[in-house]
Amino acid sequence: MITKPKFMTLERFIREQEESFPKATGEFTAVLFGMTLAAKLVWREVSKAGLVNILGTTEQINFTGDILKKLDLFADETLYKTMYYSGHLCAMASEESKGLIQIPDKYIGGKYVLIYDPLDGSSNIDANITIGTIFSMFKRVTDSGHGTLEDCLQPGYRQVAAGYIIYGTSTMFVYTTGQGVHGFTLDPSVGEFLLSHENIRIPQRGKTYSVNEGNFNLWDDRIKKYIQYLKEINGKPDHPHSLRYIGTMVGDIHRTLLYGGIFMYPADKKNPNGKLRLMYECNPMAFVVEQAGGKASNGFQRILDIKPTSLHQQIPIFIGSPVNVTLCEEFLSGKR
Repeated sequence: MITKPKFMTLERFIREQEESFPKATGEFTAVLFGMTLAAKLVWREVSKAGLVNILGTTEQINFTGDILKKLDLFADETLYKTMYYSGHLCAMASEESKGLIQIPDKYIGGKYVLIYDPLDGSSNIDANITIGTIFSMFKRVTDSGHGTLEDCLQPGYRQVAAGYIIYGTSTMFVYTTGQGVHGFTLDPSVGEFLLSHENIRIPQRGKTYSVNEGNFNLWDDRIKKYIQYLKEINGKPDHPHSLRYIGTMVGDIHRTLLYGGIFMYPADKKNPNGKLRLMYECNPMAFVVEQAGGKASNGFQRILDIKPTSLHQQIPIFIGSPVNVTLCEEFLSGKR
């Protein structure tokens, strides 16, 4: 019987997963290796952000009108520069870019697409609050050459990998390839991500909810009714629920993944189609949470079944423990 080594690095874990697929070419593994390097480079700057002139804003404004944070811009450039030359990607898309990011002709030919949010929660940077990177991978559907929108705009169930890197009290790399969810914590002394959370399983139900309740007056009455229900005692052991909200999707969903409950970003009067982006945030997080035994919905439909219409499509999201999300859907459908 082969015993697992005491210290399992992320690179070794990825390599051993590859060995389970005899026809694997190594391209998929190489892309994941590139993501681990990008994560370390971004972590290095995040960890010293308060010591150098990297906090605060640049004079650049992205296409949605948001002023870019310096660290936001650094993370975006780092992911691109780390990943474009691998030869395993045909295209990339970033939340900070309006359209498709083409791979230079010299390096084109890969069969994968990488979609990413370089720094989720960037509004929290100056306050030294948890932020993160979110990524998603698809296998291209076109035959060759430069990647197209068709390669990117695939429903989430076709993802071949997704995950996030959370920069908090420690830095963690959490990902799935459809074979469960695994978390690796960075040991800065050796520069390696080490397996710390193997086969993460979200609790079937939880007693916390995570939502920006400052938007309460902008919500539909059905959402208001659901939130009020969570606050009631109801004579049940899991009532009332506690509010836990960081304001960074990565941080809030990471906590929900480990302890159970529900994270929500409903549609409202200001954002009737929702605010969070399907391709950059909702799809990858839904894939991770579902692989851990959870559920992700727009309130009426499974997130991973939604056919995207644009790179920056926005949707509502309700994600977390299956019992909690199902109950929320009942309120939204008027059954409660």
